[in-house]
Amino acid sequence: MNYQSSLSFAIEQDRNDPLKDFRKRFLIPQHKGEEVIYLCGNSLGLQPVSAQQHIADQLNNWESLAVEGWFQGNDPWLNYHKQLSASVSKIVGALENEVTVMNSLTVNLHLLMVSFYKPNSKRFKIIMEGGAFPSDQYAMESQVRFHGFDPKEAIVEIFPREGELTLRTEDIILKINEHANELALVMFAGINYYTGQFFDLEPITLAGHEAGAYVGFDLAHTAGNVPLKLHDWGADFACWCSYKYMNSGPGGISGIFVHEKHFENKELDRFAGWWGYREDKRFLMAPGFDAAQGADGWQVSTSPILLMALFKASMAIFDKAGGIDALRAKSIALTGYMEFLINDINQQQGEELFKIITPANPQERGCQLSVVCKKNAKAIFKYLADNGVIGDWREPDVIRLSPVPLYNTFTDVYKAVQYLATAV
Repeated sequence: MNYQSSLSFAIEQDRNDPLKDFRKRFLIPQHKGEEVIYLCGNSLGLQPVSAQQHIADQLNNWESLAVEGWFQGNDPWLNYHKQLSASVSKIVGALENEVTVMNSLTVNLHLLMVSFYKPNSKRFKIIMEGGAFPSDQYAMESQVRFHGFDPKEAIVEIFPREGELTLRTEDIILKINEHANELALVMFAGINYYTGQFFDLEPITLAGHEAGAYVGFDLAHTAGNVPLKLHDWGADFACWCSYKYMNSGPGGISGIFVHEKHFENKELDRFAGWWGYREDKRFLMAPGFDAAQGADGWQVSTSPILLMALFKASMAIFDKAGGIDALRAKSIALTGYMEFLINDINQQQGEELFKIITPANPQERGCQLSVVCKKNAKAIFKYLADNGVIGDWREPDVIRLSPVPLYNTFTDVYKAVQYLATAV
């Protein structure tokens, strides 16, 4: 696309946008009587207009049916989670029975580590990207200590080369091969939360498996953002939150992926609960855990219906929009336009006031651009907020801006960057 630094260009792109009507399906916060320019979907997605009705429907079922709501009515709760499997499986590139929705992200990560982190005296190391989201770091540290190992020896972090900001795939593979004989697990984010780099997950998976390790992914910033092919890539497991790009509400329901190749593996440990028991015999209350088929067998606790109702409201919008593949083209265009406008500011000022640390290659990033403000960073971020531009601050000098294709527009992007220019 040949971008132009003008409001008329942005308006014209919005007019021709095949997804333009989906913005109306979300509630946009107000600032001084006008809609904010919301570029923080990487942290919390906006509320679907339909969310309140979805919640109301289930409250009404609770009111009118009480406990019978698990089995009766138009939307019985017993298999409510299964209504989400088709939509979610398309978003992460999985078979329907390879995914389920449950719990929250880090809880799910710990539950999956029970199955897929099986260290011994020879193989005990975990490889992950340096600067991973702190929750992942804490989870890995605690898992390693739980098994009696020292995190300093067991956790291998991979950092960019000196003078570079993002990781090279060949360096990741080289590190995997270097530790192959001691490696138990490769555990990477799909997209690094700080830089916005989308890692090349297929060759990472292949390298991990060739080294004899399991491979899993935290897709918190990835699911609902970029197309994925977890099944085809052969990843062993993955988990994600859904309150960012999938708009399920603050602290919304999480989800997991377990590849079908593990379904019949009786050697895999898991922390079991009643909700993960096989459905046809669940109510016999028999001793001895007999897992449900597929990813559902990793469930532990009863489905939180109200959280799932919020998620269902958003999934209906994804389905209507044509799924993640339909959103990707607009995402690339919006982020590319923001990149073009920020670079235009630098050119006009004759110096690099704003440095984009997210990869320039659209295939190596999602919606997010992480921007280093080289002068007066905190003041610039405050100026944006004071003028109704909602982004995300990361110490010491990074503003994360994420134009989400379901509800952001080219006009949003144009106006936001104009506020950056004015702040300079």
